Amino acid sequence: MSSSSPLPIRRREPVAHQLPAELSPILQRLYASRGLTCAEQLNLQAGALHKPVFKGMNEAVLLLVQALDEQQRILIVGDFDCDGATSSALMVHGLRAMGAQQVDYLVPNRFDYGYGLSPQVVEEAVKLGAELLITVDNGISSISGVAAARAAGMKVIVTDHHLPGDELPEADAIVNPNQHHCEFPSKNLAGVGVAFYLLLALRSSLSERGWFEQHHIRPPNMADYLDLVALGTVADVVALDGNNRVLVHQGLQRMRAGRLRPGIQALIDISGRNQTRLVASDLGFALGPRLNAVGRLDDMSMGVACLLCEDINEARRLAAQMDELNRERKAIESSMQQEALATLAKVRISDGELPSGLVLHQDDWHQGVVGLVASRIKEQYYRPVIAFAEAGEDELKGSGRSIPGVHLRDLLDAINTRHPNLIAKFGGHAMAAGLSLSKDALIPFKQAFEQMVHEWVSPELLTGEILSDGELMPAELTLELAEQLRFAGPWGQAFPEPLFDGEFRIIQQRLVGDKHLKLVLSPDEGRTVIDAIAFNVDLAIWPNAAIQKVQLVYKPDVNEWKGRCQLQLLVERLAPLS
Repeated sequence: MSSSSPLPIRRREPVAHQLPAELSPILQRLYASRGLTCAEQLNLQAGALHKPVFKGMNEAVLLLVQALDEQQRILIVGDFDCDGATSSALMVHGLRAMGAQQVDYLVPNRFDYGYGLSPQVVEEAVKLGAELLITVDNGISSISGVAAARAAGMKVIVTDHHLPGDELPEADAIVNPNQHHCEFPSKNLAGVGVAFYLLLALRSSLSERGWFEQHHIRPPNMADYLDLVALGTVADVVALDGNNRVLVHQGLQRMRAGRLRPGIQALIDISGRNQTRLVASDLGFALGPRLNAVGRLDDMSMGVACLLCEDINEARRLAAQMDELNRERKAIESSMQQEALATLAKVRISDGELPSGLVLHQDDWHQGVVGLVASRIKEQYYRPVIAFAEAGEDELKGSGRSIPGVHLRDLLDAINTRHPNLIAKFGGHAMAAGLSLSKDALIPFKQAFEQMVHEWVSPELLTGEILSDGELMPAELTLELAEQLRFAGPWGQAFPEPLFDGEFRIIQQRLVGDKHLKLVLSPDEGRTVIDAIAFNVDLAIWPNAAIQKVQLVYKPDVNEWKGRCQLQLLVERLAPLS
């Protein structure tokens, strides 16, 4: 995104560390500023993973052992996003590999049932004859759904990672690192990470019991499932703490080596990504959105089916359908985003100032895409945003995105406490949340949200400053550095990809595509020449031959074209200097 004024840049401060001297000075600086200050924290081997010490884990494992002994009908109930799809596929794959003969999955359709284990979903589970019901990536707020399942005679295991409310469901076992008194050190697991740890503990218990020998089953290698874990973890934008970085790194290593399931292979192929050079951003910006598009516009069962697929041709057929849905999602999102921006432009003109928190709604918006619109508007105006869509009858469904310093779920909880019965239901994380309310509650909710955000935030939080890793000298701007940074991750949420800033002279500039600016730049008055590209520039400013110097915020990247690699700067922000 381009700017016409100097960019609000703050450079990271140097941090004391004891990282190995053999690391390059740049990597030492980058790692230390992201909280890695000793050699042990660089260990991304599988052995560095935390042990499965979860509250409720023993109870959940015992229920699963009993289910396998009795060959009960097991039903996995997932969520309709990428984390939910990978969690569902992981549980089905893993339980079948451990000898479960009757295990199936059910993903609630977003438009028919809404989020989580509802009593309506339980009715479907009853029809399927489920005896043991396992939620993945949901369930911690499904009070009535769990009660309905147990009333129908089912045992219920809740596996989730979302923050619990004041009341917990009365499940037979709950595995969630964020429930009170859970000693698991990493609270940032995605739903698929929680599911992985449950299977890990189950495999260990079955091995101790001699289950695999008794039933002539080869014990599954749990590392075989890390492609699913990596994809779901990155796509759910959870913080990449040490444990999650291990999970993602190990999954990426397997994908690059070709040890991955056909469904993920098909998603890589349809996305046009180079499998041998796959990085976390490919999972987050190419594979994940294609899976998420299915849950937003259709039925996520297609996504789970693709991830469970054993035949590459069938997987490619399903991936092609998901790719088409993703194109449709982009078109809908773009239209809604333009409408939202136009509305906000009118507010800014008429009122002179935007509120600290934004609530948006339009009658014809698509409820599957409002979260993405909220995310884009949040990036544009740098404040918490909730976008609502019609959900039939008298109901609105909203999806919110927040900024650092404003915990969105806690903020909704505070509104709910101050204004009881205003919100029908809500849940989520610090940075993203969902909620439902009646149509006539929209205006009072908007007022309450704007007031609460105003109380919670200081003006400094809404400036949207850019955090930079500093300036690179001309001699450091090399293909070798770009390659080194590419594979020095995994980078992601709370462990951000390196971002640098500096001033450059423009040698050449031209528009490519509809609104992308291709640049040839020099950091040293022409002695060094570097290619760069800025996506989605402001066409009112660019291209402009009169602008000869720019301030950039950028990432060094490797541009691959016809087997040839060269350095290219990916421009995140740019502002004219002359």
